[in-house]
Amino acid sequence: MGSAPDLAPADPTDPKSRGSAAGGTDGRVVARFEVRYRQFLDPKGQVVAELPAFARDREAMIALYAAMVRTRTFDAKAIAMQRTGQLGTFPSSLGQEAVEIGLAAAMRPEDVLLPTYREHGALLWRGVTMTEVLQYWAGDERGSNWSGPRHDFPISVPVASHATHAAGVATAIKLRHQPRVAVCVLGDGATSKGDFYEAVNLAGVWRLPVVFVVNNNRWAISVPVSVQTAAETLAQKAIAGGFAGEQVDGNDVIAVRDAVAAAVERARGGGGPGLVEALTYRLGDHSTADDASRYRPEQELSAQWLLEPLSRLRAFLAQQGFWTKEQEETLIRGSAAEVEAARQAFLAIKPAPVGAIFDYQYATLPASLRAQRAQAVGTDDA
Repeated sequence: MGSAPDLAPADPTDPKSRGSAAGGTDGRVVARFEVRYRQFLDPKGQVVAELPAFARDREAMIALYAAMVRTRTFDAKAIAMQRTGQLGTFPSSLGQEAVEIGLAAAMRPEDVLLPTYREHGALLWRGVTMTEVLQYWAGDERGSNWSGPRHDFPISVPVASHATHAAGVATAIKLRHQPRVAVCVLGDGATSKGDFYEAVNLAGVWRLPVVFVVNNNRWAISVPVSVQTAAETLAQKAIAGGFAGEQVDGNDVIAVRDAVAAAVERARGGGGPGLVEALTYRLGDHSTADDASRYRPEQELSAQWLLEPLSRLRAFLAQQGFWTKEQEETLIRGSAAEVEAARQAFLAIKPAPVGAIFDYQYATLPASLRAQRAQAVGTDDA
């Protein structure tokens, strides 16, 4: 592990930093901070630091890799379905599989996941079915009535609003004295929103059992990180809340799982909140409604393909004697068959009745909406 440069406050000896009041200063540094970086595998799958125990476990590592392949296979099929009119707008997770799978593997079933719209792999790891994810992105809200942990939060499309929800969940957990943790996943753009700062501030003040995982894929739609913030890292934004932030190689699933697990267990034990910034890259468009070639240099994208997480982990597995070409071929065939079966199951689902639009908003439907519902379903039955 390496460490980033210290992040110190403005030098009080600098005339530009002095207030208008008279008086001198001895130039003492009143605070000093540090952001550490975690990585175990380089882009070629070579080990660069002592591995955690789980990374020496053949079955554990194969499970992580299989989940990442499964996620990428699902992602490709979903995009193809959108292009042929079978889904609505879909946000690809191509290139970000290590973040999704790593954070999910670091959680316990009783923990609470608050995802954004790009955590398909994390949802699948925690028991949500592919068919349910497809339902959701087809505009069928029954897809949110999922098979995964019932206490996990639904997909959050609004940016950063679920950060304050995570603080609320963590507050409830603390008041109930439960050994659970809220894990809130955000993109880099979300860390520029007020909701995020409010959640971070409250989490620090109340020492809440919450971990923020920032999926820094370098682009908030067409806005690069360099235009969003002057901060050297996104991890350092935790420091303003009074707790630790760490940066990890987000294309190294071992680093993601290890860092998130450490933060989660610290929070579970009463050590307060944490933040993990996972440096990765969005290899696809922001969504199927976007064309990243309009704003992103082709040479940048090409360079990032050399760092992507699946080939890195596959190389590591092969070097450790954990993986063979035959296993790879079997996994690819099995993943493709599973995804196709989910697609067929999704297509066989009958559309929800029109009345369902109204049926789950109020305990007692207001009179104005009763009239609209009757008109929509073609009956006077209120």
